[in-house]
Amino acid sequence: MPVRSSNSSVLKWPDRAQVEQAARAWAEEVAGARSDVLRIGFFGSYARGDWGVGSDLDLVAVVTDSEEPFTRRSAAFDLLSLPVPADLLVYTLAEWERLQAEGGRFARMLGAETVWVFRRTA
Repeated sequence: MPVRSSNSSVLKWPDRAQVEQAARAWAEEVAGARSDVLRIGFFGSYARGDWGVGSDLDLVAVVTDSEEPFTRRSAAFDLLSLPVPADLLVYTLAEWERLQAEGGRFARMLGAETVWVFRRTA
């Protein structure tokens, strides 16, 4: 979340480098605790570089499989350690591959701008 400058009452919103560093650390922690996590990345304003005060962090994760419906999967991930509000989309590998194969507008945007901060190696 935004922090106060040490000598001022002004709140300073974290910049892209701070947010990316926090996202990488968060992703490593999550992947260390969950062996089903294959990839984690961020997209949207922080990925494009047009973030501003109040911007949230849009995250995407790919997991091997899940019994949970798509709309409930992100509830299993604690996002509170990130420095800005965050939204997370969690796809199974099969869903992710289907999304990419269909090539819709959202899939193309994810392909073009996602900054991957974690990839599990085989």
